[in-house]
Amino acid sequence: MKFEFTNQFVLSIEADLLVLGHFSDSKKPEGKLAEVDQAMNGAISELIQEEEISGKIKETTLVHTLGKITAKRVLVVGLGNKDKFDQDMVREVAAVATKVAKKLKANTVVTCPFGINHPNIHEHHVTHSLAEGMLLANYAFEGYRLEKEKGHEIKNVLLLSENPSDELVYGIECGSAYAEGTNLARDLVNAPGNKMTPTDMANTAVDIADRYGMEYEILEREDMERLGMGALLAVAQGGEQPPKMIVMKYKGRDQWDDVLTFVGKGLTFDSGGISIKPSAGMDEMKMDMGGGAAVLGAMEAIGRLKPKVNVLAVIPSTENMPSGSAYKPGDVITTMSGKTVEILSTDAEGRLILADGITYAKKLGASRIIDLATLTGAVLVALGNVTTASMTNNEDFLKDFTKSVKKAGEKVWQLPTFDEYKEQIKSQIADLKNTGGRFAGSITAGLFLEAFAEDTPWIHLDIAGTAWSDKETPTTQKGGTGVMVRSLIQIAKHYGKYGMNK
Repeated sequence: MKFEFTNQFVLSIEADLLVLGHFSDSKKPEGKLAEVDQAMNGAISELIQEEEISGKIKETTLVHTLGKITAKRVLVVGLGNKDKFDQDMVREVAAVATKVAKKLKANTVVTCPFGINHPNIHEHHVTHSLAEGMLLANYAFEGYRLEKEKGHEIKNVLLLSENPSDELVYGIECGSAYAEGTNLARDLVNAPGNKMTPTDMANTAVDIADRYGMEYEILEREDMERLGMGALLAVAQGGEQPPKMIVMKYKGRDQWDDVLTFVGKGLTFDSGGISIKPSAGMDEMKMDMGGGAAVLGAMEAIGRLKPKVNVLAVIPSTENMPSGSAYKPGDVITTMSGKTVEILSTDAEGRLILADGITYAKKLGASRIIDLATLTGAVLVALGNVTTASMTNNEDFLKDFTKSVKKAGEKVWQLPTFDEYKEQIKSQIADLKNTGGRFAGSITAGLFLEAFAEDTPWIHLDIAGTAWSDKETPTTQKGGTGVMVRSLIQIAKHYGKYGMNK
């Protein structure tokens, strides 16, 4: 999808579809819609009076122009109440319009950016949210059919503006980067386990690093053995795919300090190991690398936008498979940190590989760590598939991140970290055990990771409920969602602009 500004007259511009908005509290067409209405002899006004066009948020009405203007069809999209309209609604409305345009097989869409000159929305956010919403809605996973059936994709979007400011132009650049990073993560999550192995994840990271001049390091099994990454190696020992510890460094500052760090779980397929999962739904466990995919998507966008902040990405990647060589319940393993862990369930593997990932990130200079993982089924019970769970050992850090999440249009909810929960992961024969049992499962899993973050400011994001969707929404399709990519980009941009609070 290519975005381009144009100063052409709205009535004479050639397009498969002209998309314009209407507020629910407006009794008559306004702006460009009023010009179209006049050319169509009041047809739009009549539809408003008959309440066929209500302006209700995200409601759409298709109007055939019958040659009265050059565009073949006009799609009127409801913007809701004018006073409540904001940048999140711009994203949603743009996505809804895009879904309709795709069904109509429109190649060229013309629109006047929703919310332009609106007092609630900065002009940068108008075009950012519009481009983001349209690109997120335009996404489709190609799949592996002999004859591709990817579905229709919009080629060109023309934005009506007589003299676009630098802010409007930059908004398109940012919104495009946010969406394309999210769509990359979606592609990675949607790929099956035999097409997205740890080696494939590593190759994707190398491609991104090469494209944007980042440093990278891919640790092999022998490197992990030398460094004592006993947790990652334990999980990997049951499978035949070689594990990878993937590292990327984006240097946005002259000195490698104040390093914002993303650690993503890269479990490319999770059978549960010896503690094997039920067969029903196991095919979806290809998405267990959603945290690592989100980190790669964020690094793609960060490479494009170049914020003035240092960002370290660490992705421990492996499969978790049952075999004669697999690690077992009852085993005691030694992590890179030196802490020992009693294994009660081999299906609590994500926290193990992240433990070594967090330890290695600290070794590489991490100042602040955000880890992301499809970590626990318990988070689905607690929060469903609407909200990502968060935990922290530093409230100021989480406050900064929560602001970034809100700006990105995503959702997080903080879980408690009371000391009483830590009793559940104490072992009688090791420093920790890898599961605290059924109760408060998401909390005890997060606290397991906190034991390795120690004093380093840390945020844990459990995306098990939000990384995959069984239904379509305006901005998502069924399958991988790319959740938290936009929030990671936003926190990197925030610290690039304002610096890290001490």
